[in-house]
Amino acid sequence: MADMAVRQQAEPGPAPAAGSLTGPVNPDPLNVGGAFLEVAHHLMADPAKLADAQMKLWQDYAKLWANTTDRFLGRPAAPVVEPDKGDKRFKDAGWQDGPVFDFLKQSYLLTSRWVQSTMSQAEGVDPKVARKAEFYAKQFLDALSPSNFVLTNPEVMRATIESSGENLVKGWENLVEDIERGHGKLAVKMVDAKAFTVGETIATAPGQVVYQNDLMQLLQFEPTTKQVYKRPLFIVPPWINKYYILDLKPQNSFIRWMVDKGYTVFVVSWNQPDENTADKTFESYMREGILEGLDAVKKATGEDEVTAIGYCIGGTLMAATLAWMAQKKIDRIKAVTFFAAQVDFTEAGELSVFTDEDTVKHLENLMSEKGYLDGSEMATTFNMLRANDLIWSFVVNNYLLGKEPFPFDLLYWNSDCTRMPAKMHSFYLRNMYQKNLLSQPGQLELAGEKLDLRQIRIPVYLQASKDDHIAPYRSVYKATQLYGGPVRFMMAGSGHIAGVINHPDAKKYQHWLNDTKTNPPNVEDWIKGAKEYPGSWWDDWDKWLAPKSGEKVPARKPGDGKLKVIEPAPGSYVKKRIVD
Repeated sequence: MADMAVRQQAEPGPAPAAGSLTGPVNPDPLNVGGAFLEVAHHLMADPAKLADAQMKLWQDYAKLWANTTDRFLGRPAAPVVEPDKGDKRFKDAGWQDGPVFDFLKQSYLLTSRWVQSTMSQAEGVDPKVARKAEFYAKQFLDALSPSNFVLTNPEVMRATIESSGENLVKGWENLVEDIERGHGKLAVKMVDAKAFTVGETIATAPGQVVYQNDLMQLLQFEPTTKQVYKRPLFIVPPWINKYYILDLKPQNSFIRWMVDKGYTVFVVSWNQPDENTADKTFESYMREGILEGLDAVKKATGEDEVTAIGYCIGGTLMAATLAWMAQKKIDRIKAVTFFAAQVDFTEAGELSVFTDEDTVKHLENLMSEKGYLDGSEMATTFNMLRANDLIWSFVVNNYLLGKEPFPFDLLYWNSDCTRMPAKMHSFYLRNMYQKNLLSQPGQLELAGEKLDLRQIRIPVYLQASKDDHIAPYRSVYKATQLYGGPVRFMMAGSGHIAGVINHPDAKKYQHWLNDTKTNPPNVEDWIKGAKEYPGSWWDDWDKWLAPKSGEKVPARKPGDGKLKVIEPAPGSYVKKRIVD
């Protein structure tokens, strides 16, 4: 790695393409090589520790060679190292049954874990640099897994022999198709896009678009009960992805479930940014998304007061907006729920690798060309957090086995990329991830007001997920110490999506609750006093929200109020795809 870094820094970059900015192209704009070089420097500064680590590796290899010899001689031999429980790369029986493939698997696991362990032991390295080097080292190690190559994957070898190589021919066709679909970049196909149609097979909850501007459409959903709660429920999803994660199919639709519970549900559906929306800012999303949305809800229902939900970055925006509204003495949202939303970014997890100065400057250069960050860049970032599941498993399936991806609604949604407006995204990365200003009273200014989360005194339901890599529960929990009102914190099983979208009928996963009146400063202390409950947390949340939603009134239908129907849900904005 050190050798690669030196060569990368020494070699001049390729000449720029015609019409592009002058000057050579930086071959390492994220300075990954520099991070490796610094870690290597600190490792070599302590040769005794490095020698001990090297000796441990050779000892493990000696055990592996001896065990492999025993297996060739027909004697039983316990494995030296085994894959993690959730590692799906080596689930094929060939990895265990054949001594050669078993040796390849174990030698890879020994080496990759040794590299990661040794790098983590480097002393004196800046924590941000160490985190970047360890993250990208894992990317390289994942890429070099023997499961990713024809001759070292028993399942692929077996398929190649049985089909006389037809799997590789089909895989090559899939590869070429993905490069063409990505316009020269490899856009790995995760799902058959023709298997789903937004508004027909997914995002099918009945409703209407009742308001729109150039940034969003507001959807109001048809009631299924004769009476509904007086206060409407206003949902602000992330614009990093599309809203219909809340309405994939009837069996797991959060929107349908809430409508059936007697809530009048409004959801923001964000538009797909382009060159014309390059100047949209974080403040634009507040004004044209939440504030105009609240005004539209009032016109549609006659109700000034609502309850609200903010999901992921939509939750960060919701918190900032509530702090702004508190400064302006605007009291229209009477209770708020946050799904996987961060407001304190000191422990933001693996995504912080992509928010250092080198990376942010690189993203700003990319965005300056078109006025937005391309959706493929965002998709790659999130996929890298789970590379084995969201990148390499499809490389093996599509290109080595020559199979078509499984038609999975969640993966269709995941591949339905969205763009980020340049000014908004730069503001978000620099002021939230880099400077962490929202968590500091009076440090972040929005629309002329200095924000203070302590001024948010309405009831808060704070959802986090145990295995969330995007909004880690430790990071989400920090908000319990920032809001000025009562906060009910709940930790769900699974991750960023499945931890939220978990219909009670599915009877999957679990959740934890702690009925303490005051949340302790440390999440570990909260966990010690928490009780585990099986299944979904939705019922607990409904019991929390219902008393805060007012009395029951006759059901409202879209178009009954001052806002007339524009078009049927899910609307036209959500159907804009940038990758087919």
